[in-house]
Amino acid sequence: MTRKALIVLLIGAIYLFAIFALWPQIDLGVASLFYRSGAFVGRGPTGEHFRRFFYDAPYFLLGAFVLTAIARFFGRVERGPDGRAIVFLLASLALGPGLLVNGVLKEVSHRPRPEQTVDFGGPWAFQPYDSFAGQCGHNCSFVSGEAATAAWTLAPALLAPPQARPLAVAAALLFTFTTAGLRMAFGGHYLSDVTFGALFTFVIVLGLYEWYRRGRKSEGTE
Repeated sequence: MTRKALIVLLIGAIYLFAIFALWPQIDLGVASLFYRSGAFVGRGPTGEHFRRFFYDAPYFLLGAFVLTAIARFFGRVERGPDGRAIVFLLASLALGPGLLVNGVLKEVSHRPRPEQTVDFGGPWAFQPYDSFAGQCGHNCSFVSGEAATAAWTLAPALLAPPQARPLAVAAALLFTFTTAGLRMAFGGHYLSDVTFGALFTFVIVLGLYEWYRRGRKSEGTE
């Protein structure tokens, strides 16, 4: 099932690459839905509180898993993630949102954020996701780091007990979609930014999950 999902994601990504490249105005059209009276609708104290929650939640989730694993190691609890599970969680977060998204793409894409473009009151011209010729020099719009980090919550969801896993995965997807919508409402990212940020992370999570499952099977613990 994981391999099939990985194949579907890769095929979907190829189609989305083509769609956003051929019709970049999709990004402008979706961004305009969040722009009212000269400002993006997510801006404000309430939006900031929600953003803070969605930004911090994945890291608190990771911390809970690590603490539970430590407690299991010292015999404080009977059940919890083992060392391989923690490596899976840390590696997927480091390679996806960490290295690929924030370490590479956001630094080389040069794409201005919606709020930075002339279409929404900013100083710079809009750039399609595949242009890499914008005026942004650092921490740019493509891709969304917060959407990528939210998508990482799929990793701990996949570690849930089999009977609870579908609900956990659904919750991770809902969390990702909500984070993506909030980032667009802030004028921080375009639809393609949040879409590819999430997709790239999903692919990395599913790929590493295959490594995790094979290890569990070889150890006879699955």
